[in-house]
Amino acid sequence: MNARIKEAMEAALSAFGKINNYHTSDFAEKLTGVFDAEKPYLDKVASMDEVFDDEPTFEALREVFFDLLLINFFTEDVQKLEEDYLESTEWEAIEEETIERGTELLNVLLYLKECDDEDIEPELEDFLKEFLLVDEDEFQDEHRIYEEVIANQTLIDSSLEELAKITQKIPETSELKELFYSMFGFFREQHPDKQEFEDYIKYSSNADFDAAVYALLVAYK
Repeated sequence: MNARIKEAMEAALSAFGKINNYHTSDFAEKLTGVFDAEKPYLDKVASMDEVFDDEPTFEALREVFFDLLLINFFTEDVQKLEEDYLESTEWEAIEEETIERGTELLNVLLYLKECDDEDIEPELEDFLKEFLLVDEDEFQDEHRIYEEVIANQTLIDSSLEELAKITQKIPETSELKELFYSMFGFFREQHPDKQEFEDYIKYSSNADFDAAVYALLVAYK
């Protein structure tokens, strides 16, 4: 298991568990076993789902951890496969089978990995325009998905209270409704101290999930 991904996973579970007063060490150990297992990707997905099925208290994090499992595959598992595996019909079939899984957090994680590889500081505008290419005609699906983020970029310089108010107004139909607060929270402050993290939680309307995602992103970066 990739060390950064393990750190991100543990940070997310710790933040989630702290708010809900859950013990997370056993759950984290089970997930680590899934990520470390020497078996095909879809078998890992099935094993991860079994772990979540057995621990419904962590259900809110299932799809976020699917994103982590996929990132782990890209960074670790794929190195053990054929060089062009991600262009194979087998991988194409896997993508088709899992197309409804995961969240848009995957794009943020891929972007952070690229920033690390290129030694640049992550920024929301760079994420939108240079990574997602939302201004390009051929990437209008991304523009549609990230429409609310694009329209509210100035929130990067706003208070958490204002960010929380705008988050409440995001349409329920938006694919980024659940991640809006944590995504802006991260790009707004990537190195929160204890008080800043507590303030972030205070204004959240979905505190355990938002805390988990923010902690995950901070740890992964």
